[in-house]
Amino acid sequence: MSKILTIPSNINEIEKTKTIVDGFIIGIKDMCVNTNFCIDMAELDLLNKLKDKDIFISLNKNMHNKDLETVKEILIKLNNYNIKGVLYYDVGVLNIYNKLDLNYDLVWSQEHLTTNYNTINYWNKMGAKYAYISSDITEEEIIKITENSKSKLLVTLFGYLPMFVSKRHIIKNYLEYFKLNDESNINYIEKEDKTYPIIDNSIGTQVYSNNILNGIKSSLNINVDYIILNSFGIELDKFINIIEMFKTVNKDNVEEYNEKINSMFTNVDYGFLNTKTIYRVKKNDKKA
Repeated sequence: MSKILTIPSNINEIEKTKTIVDGFIIGIKDMCVNTNFCIDMAELDLLNKLKDKDIFISLNKNMHNKDLETVKEILIKLNNYNIKGVLYYDVGVLNIYNKLDLNYDLVWSQEHLTTNYNTINYWNKMGAKYAYISSDITEEEIIKITENSKSKLLVTLFGYLPMFVSKRHIIKNYLEYFKLNDESNINYIEKEDKTYPIIDNSIGTQVYSNNILNGIKSSLNINVDYIILNSFGIELDKFINIIEMFKTVNKDNVEEYNEKINSMFTNVDYGFLNTKTIYRVKKNDKKA
């Protein structure tokens, strides 16, 4: 049975949910994206309070040369704590990791690229023993990965999904240009009758999906090591209810739970779990 990890939004949520989840994904400040709760290096002792949980640390931003020495320092310091693994996007993190003797594993977490078992197995051979499966593929494709992958696997089955990240400060630049004052942590972009949550922080701009993914039905079919529930933008009471349903779902109550989750929000869908995305190359008959 899959374990349940959450991407918590704050320390209060961790305290309220630590008895009902198997672990958390926590970011390191200024070194991660799409991670709701981040700590700095002076706060690492929080991990000692969660040592009975499966903890994954997110270092999944696109690193710059100036970040590499800091990455090395962080990886070494994390070896003093009981964590399962570190999520990475930039291959530089993997290269540094492989030069060190560390007790935890790496998680290949390139979001939109972790879509097939051949590439997952390649990175497994290179040293990443976990892979965070993309949310851009179908349930059928995820199952195929689980049947052929050599890595331990994580997949998100609830919450707003990250769509893209830019190092540009889109919101901050807009507010500055128009001399507007807005201290909101979350802003929203409206396009074609859809509303997309957007975060602009020290890393840059991160835009999330218009709808909340409800993959509780798929949770019975997908045999991964960890199912991830993302609390971003979700009220805590509702999120705790969601966790309890994912923990207790079975073939007899899955339809009831599915409908209950759908009724809790006005913007729920099944993402790409049941929808194949097909791109066709348009033939160009014009001669050069």
